[in-house]
Amino acid sequence: MLEKTFGLFFYLKQAKNQKDGLRYVYLRITVDGKPVEMSTKQLWSPARWNVDAGRAIGQKEDTRTLNAYLDMLSSKVFQAKKMLIEDDKELSAEALKNVLLGKSNETRTILEVFQRHNEQMEALVGQEFAPLTLKRYKTAKEHTASFIKWKYKKDDFEIKDLNFEFITEFNFWLRSARGCNHNSAIKYSE
Repeated sequence: MLEKTFGLFFYLKQAKNQKDGLRYVYLRITVDGKPVEMSTKQLWSPARWNVDAGRAIGQKEDTRTLNAYLDMLSSKVFQAKKMLIEDDKELSAEALKNVLLGKSNETRTILEVFQRHNEQMEALVGQEFAPLTLKRYKTAKEHTASFIKWKYKKDDFEIKDLNFEFITEFNFWLRSARGCNHNSAIKYSE
């Protein structure tokens, strides 16, 4: 694998509706010549900024605080880079940005997480859980799969899309379509 070129730099950027005064501090990450930018959400005066160093100038406390924050962000970028390399994932500026922002390209679905949970439960039957507990979890997964198919016309549902509406609709569906009593519906919804 060829070594990728990598760089990061902080700079000041004027907002579109901003005429003068403070500027936002931005981070630019470049991998193989492809840059991404992201705001640090920090404001700073251009008169107190070293363009070449990409850092605040001065000895005041606010200068030290901003520079320490920028150093911490730089460290996070390098940690993200190391993580992507160790996990054999694509190293790109966009991938680094996504790691920093907590975004993931991996999608997790309700039923796959449910399945993994049930497999773990099955391994603990007789030690920590009774066989009937596992049976209830398997039934809950089947109900969830049926509800997703009925309501969303899909085989599964991404966890990131799970919301209050899903839970309330699922609870209502359990009581109406499946004939569960209130307590059972609550147990399956938990």
